[in-house]
Amino acid sequence: MANLNNIDKLKLEKFLEMGSGYVLDFNNRSFADFIYTSTKKGIWEPKYASNSGSKANRLRAFWDYEGDQTVGKLLQDLLEYWKTQKLLSNVAATENQQLIYKECELIVNKLLGQKSNNNSPNLYTTEDEFINKDFKEISIDKLKLDGVITEVLKQRMEEIRKCLNAKAPLATIFLCGSTLEGILLGVATNRPKEFNTAASSPKDKVTGKVLSLNNWTLSNLIDVSCALKLVGEDVKKFSHALRDFRNYIHPYQQMSSGFNPDDHTAKICWQVLQTAIYQLTKSPN
Repeated sequence: MANLNNIDKLKLEKFLEMGSGYVLDFNNRSFADFIYTSTKKGIWEPKYASNSGSKANRLRAFWDYEGDQTVGKLLQDLLEYWKTQKLLSNVAATENQQLIYKECELIVNKLLGQKSNNNSPNLYTTEDEFINKDFKEISIDKLKLDGVITEVLKQRMEEIRKCLNAKAPLATIFLCGSTLEGILLGVATNRPKEFNTAASSPKDKVTGKVLSLNNWTLSNLIDVSCALKLVGEDVKKFSHALRDFRNYIHPYQQMSSGFNPDDHTAKICWQVLQTAIYQLTKSPN
């Protein structure tokens, strides 16, 4: 029997959407395949039959029948599956889902005898946690971009700090977006083969050929940089306001989108820029 108390089970059942007898979006076959791949156990074996024999009831029986390592491994894989489905569907997790995800991670760590690593990047970090992360060393020079553009980028970084202090959120977002776009374009220019051959590289709808780097949007640059593991998922997750920064330059476009940035939004954008610079300087050349 796995070391799960009643509170652990409540959290897991809520996260895995087990209330109506289902488990996430699995059908009977995919559920069985997933569990076998993860644990080499057959979930439809008689020993896991419980009450109605639904997927949820069989999973509950699995928790009661199997030990910590087996249950922990399965739950770890289920968390990864859920996270991957969110990413592939481009659906943001709600704040409540993020909190429950973290609680479930703690349960998995307990079962597997692992300590939580507070220094590792977490896809489901809250906005406040993301904003409060402190970077002691941010250096444009370490990006090793062209000397002229490096000086321009440094000037923009100083301008952003002034806008933040002046509580000018829209100006902050414009500058953060253009600066991040310039940095990522510079990185892509230095590594054209990697960027042009990435699966997520933007392509011409008619010819199917990869667009020239100069025609990539900030969104394209972020997605490919993340796919190449030059920047982390945290940059991708919190970059939603920056991705459309060019649209907000036009007052009517801003009006139609209902975009009204505040200081909190500006701080997130600034943190995305700092995080990206930090991660890019730490990535292999």
